Amino acid sequence: MRPASGAPSVPVPAGPPAPPAPGRLGEPLAPEEALAYLQALGGWLARRRAELDALDREVLASRDPARLTGDVTLAMTLWQAVADREAQLRVLWDSGRVGRDERERMAALVWGRRSAGPTSASGSPLALSVPEACRLLDAVVGELRERLGLDPSGAQTNARVAALRAQLERLRDQAALEPVGSARRRADEQVHALAHRVADAAAKAERGGDVGGVLGPLEIEAATLERDLIVGGARRREAGALVARVRAERDRLEQRETALRALAERCVATVAEAPRYAVPDVDALGPLPNTAPALAAYEDRLGLVARALDFAEEAYARALREHDHRVARLDALHVRAEATGHAGQPDVARAYAMAREALDARPSRAALAEQLVTLYATYLETAR
Repeated sequence: MRPASGAPSVPVPAGPPAPPAPGRLGEPLAPEEALAYLQALGGWLARRRAELDALDREVLASRDPARLTGDVTLAMTLWQAVADREAQLRVLWDSGRVGRDERERMAALVWGRRSAGPTSASGSPLALSVPEACRLLDAVVGELRERLGLDPSGAQTNARVAALRAQLERLRDQAALEPVGSARRRADEQVHALAHRVADAAAKAERGGDVGGVLGPLEIEAATLERDLIVGGARRREAGALVARVRAERDRLEQRETALRALAERCVATVAEAPRYAVPDVDALGPLPNTAPALAAYEDRLGLVARALDFAEEAYARALREHDHRVARLDALHVRAEATGHAGQPDVARAYAMAREALDARPSRAALAEQLVTLYATYLETAR
C-alpha cells in the first residue's frame, strides 16, 4: 500500500513481536535462557530499528508529518531504552563467563523498572521493565503502521488475526494488574469487547469474507489499549513511590522538628545571645494530598521546610559550639596555669573565677564570657 501522501513507497515489512523474557526479578537467569534471550533480543532490536527507520521515512513523506512525529519519537525513545539495557546485559554476560551474582544482576536488568519512554504527570520518565518497554514499543509501532496504512491484507490476514489474539492475552494479563474496582472492570470490559470483535472478524475470515477494513481499526484499538494500560500501570507505580517518598520525608522532618525544639530550648537556656528563630511546624502543611500534582507541590513545600530546619539547626548549634569552645578554652588555660604554678596568684585566680562564673551563668552572656576568658589568658601570659 501507499503512504498517506499517495506517493509510491518501498514496502515496510512488519517486524515480529519482542521475544518473551526469561526468569523473574530476584532469581538468577539460567545460562542457556540468558544466551537465547540475548540472541533473540539483539535480532529483534536490529529488525525493529530497520522498521523504525523505514517508518520514519514514510512519516516524512506523508501529507501531515507533524501528526505522527510524536509517535515516531516515542518509538525511537523506547527502542533506545531497550537497546541500552541490552548492551548492559551483554557486558554482564561477558561471552558466558558469568556466575550466580552476574546472572542475578542480569535478571534485575531485565525485570527491574528503570526510566524509559513517555513522561509521567510529574514530568519524569516512566519506569518500565524490558518486557514492558518492548510491549509498549510493539504497540506503538503497530499503531503507527496502521495510521500510515502500510499493512497489507489478504495473505497476511491469518497472521494478523493470530497477532491480535496474542495481543488479547497480553491485554488480559495487563487488565488483571489494574486496581480492584471500577478501573479493573472498565479494562476487563474493553478487553472483552475487543475479543468479541476479533472473534467475529476471525470467523468472517474463515468463511472467506474480506476483513481488511476491519482488522486495521481493531489493531489500532488493541495497540492503543495496551499502550494505555502499560503507561497507566507505570504511572500508578510512580504515584505509589511518590506517596511513599513524601510520607517518609514528612516523618523525617517531624523527627528533625522535635530535635530542633530541644536544641533551641537548650541553646536559649545556655546562651543569652541565642538565636530566636521560629521552629518550622511540619503539621502546618496539612495532611498528604491524594493526587500526583498536589503531591509534587507538597514535596516542594517539604523541601522549603527542610531548608528552614537546616538554617535554624545551624544557627542554634553554632551558638552552643561557640559556648563550648569558650568553656574548653578556659579549661585549657586553667590546666596551663596549674602546670606553671600561676593558678594561685591573686590576679590570675580572680580572673579565672570571673570567667568561670560568666560561663556557668544560665543563660551565659557570650560577649562578657569571651572578654573574661581573654582577660584570664592575658593575666596568665603576663604572670611571673
